[in-house]
Amino acid sequence: MASAKSMTDIAYDVISKKKRAMQFGKLWEEVSKLYGASTDKIAQFYSDLTLDSRFASLKDNKWDLIERRKFAESHIDLSEIELEEDEPEEEEEDLDIIIDTDEY
Repeated sequence: MASAKSMTDIAYDVISKKKRAMQFGKLWEEVSKLYGASTDKIAQFYSDLTLDSRFASLKDNKWDLIERRKFAESHIDLSEIELEEDEPEEEEEDLDIIIDTDEY
């Protein structure tokens, strides 16, 4: 039977009690037992963690509570991202097609 709490709420409780970051696999193992979820929910859980602002995704597929992390650990420095500049589209030349009507 599924829990009345969401999987991310359960994940929050689990990580809070551990007092440190957790590997995703271990976190999923504990959350799925408490929630009563089968492995077909793992992708949804991962997506929900990613979208939930309470969690920070760390190196080596570890997750922690964002409140326990320094700003630099949990935010991307956008100045380091290289953007590709769009090249202006070349205007297509109008090609006049000349049909020799004498052939028809």
